[in-house]
This record gives sequence, structure tokens and C-alpha cells, in this order.
Amino acid sequence: MIFLDNLINGLSLGSIYAIIALGYTMVYGIAKMLNFAHGDVIMIGAYIAFCGLQYWGLPPVVAILVAMAVCTLLGVTIEGLAYRPLRQAASLAVLITAIGMSYLLQNIALMIWGANPKSFPRTFINNSILRLGGLSMSSATVFTILTNIVVMVVLNLFISHTKLGKAMRCVSEDRGAAELMGIKVNRTISATFAIGSALAAIAGVLLCSSYPILQPTTGSMPGIKAFTAAVFGGIGSIPGAMLGGVLLGVIEIFGKAYISTELGDALVFAVLIVVLLVKPTGLLGKPVREKV
Repeated sequence: MIFLDNLINGLSLGSIYAIIALGYTMVYGIAKMLNFAHGDVIMIGAYIAFCGLQYWGLPPVVAILVAMAVCTLLGVTIEGLAYRPLRQAASLAVLITAIGMSYLLQNIALMIWGANPKSFPRTFINNSILRLGGLSMSSATVFTILTNIVVMVVLNLFISHTKLGKAMRCVSEDRGAAELMGIKVNRTISATFAIGSALAAIAGVLLCSSYPILQPTTGSMPGIKAFTAAVFGGIGSIPGAMLGGVLLGVIEIFGKAYISTELGDALVFAVLIVVLLVKPTGLLGKPVREKV
């Protein structure tokens, strides 16, 4: 039963990584850039939900909807002000800008909410223990896994069957050709940031519901691990983000349980290195041929 408990905890943590990784993989797949400020958008979403629950007296569902709305607006603003002017710039310039935006968001949170850790309210997800035979799991764990499944199904349906989703796929395939076909590339990329940032708010609430300590650096390490998950699964692939996130969470929990608590994080990155040595495109990634 200890093995199954660890497996379920790994699936829960991996589900959070998977939702965060979706933001990375969508932005990279469509805009061909790495948004390293994504982890801090998670933190902002968690703080907004925290304020809604703790100070504004909002119902839990309303609090998370407000957090999603704020993060959506934040994502679009970041894309328009920081990344769009660098659309044709070298990738190094975009990378440095993303890192700078990450530190900017952390310092804004520091000024608004202070450095002292805050305890995330338990009112959103009641952390009661559910028992199934000899197996026990918290309601937060069950909710997190189910949310990941729902998000993945809805997102895949959106990408496959909506006009905006098809536009995103076209921009991802060939931005220049998409523009010639009348697709508004800037609007499509902004919509990608909006969706990724809304998912970041959901991930922030799920993360703080399972690990209820909130501070300005809350999103840093989960953001890095989720980026690792996106690369692990094949960055640019939505199913790859889900697979990479879930596997990474399971590897981390099992590593901490059976190898070493201190080396759990190192094991995650070591596995990534091994996978990239064997398959550089990630588990579900495909090699891209560039025309010269």
C-alpha cells in the first residue's frame, strides 16, 4: 500500500506539473519562445485566489475565476509589452527579457504582499482523507488529478475543433504562411499567452492547496520543474506536456521515498539528461527539419 500511496502522490504532483507545462509548451509551440516568467504568473494567481478567499470573502469558485481573469490579463500584458517588440529579435534577447520579467513579478509580489510566507486557506479544497479499501488519499489529491484530466481533454478539443485552435496550429506550423492566409498572428499569440496564463492560475491554486505555503518565490521551482517536464515530454507537444509532467511527479516522489529526500530534485534533472541523451526531442517530440 505504501507503493500505491506514493504512486498517487506522484500522480497528483505530476498533474500540477503537467498543467504548468502546458503554458510553456503552448507558448513555445506557437511563438517559438520560452516564457520563464510563467512560474511567477502561477504565484500571482495563487496570491489573487488567496486574497479572494482570505480578505474579500469570495466563494472558492469565484476566487479562482477572479485569479484566472487577472492572470489572463497579466499574460496578455506581458506578451504585448515585453515579448511582442522582440518578435524578430535574437532568441537570447527574448530569454533575458523573460528572466527579467520573472524577477519583476517576484519583486512586485514582494512589495504588495511582503516576504513573510502565508498559509493558503483550506476552504477551497477540503483536505479530508478518502479511503478505498486499504488505500487512503486526500480530497485535494483526487481533485488535482481529475482537474488535470479535464484540462487536458478540454484543451485538446479546443485545439482540434475551434477556429482559434486551428489558427494556433497554423501559426505553429508556419507563421509567415498563416499571415498570408489572413490569420491574425499577433492576436493568436496573445490568445495563447492568455490561455497559458489562465491555466497557470489553476495550477497555482492546486499547488497551494496541496502545499499551502505561499510566498513570492512559490512559483520558481515548480516553474523550472514544469519546464523540465515540457522538455521531457517533447516541448511543443500538448500530450507530451501531460506525459512529461505526470512522469516527472512520479519520479520525484519515488526518488524521495526510496532513494533520498535530499536528492529527489537532483534525480528529476538527472533523468531528464538521460532522456535527452537518448532522444533529444523528448518522449513525444518530433525532429524538425529546417530549410536552408
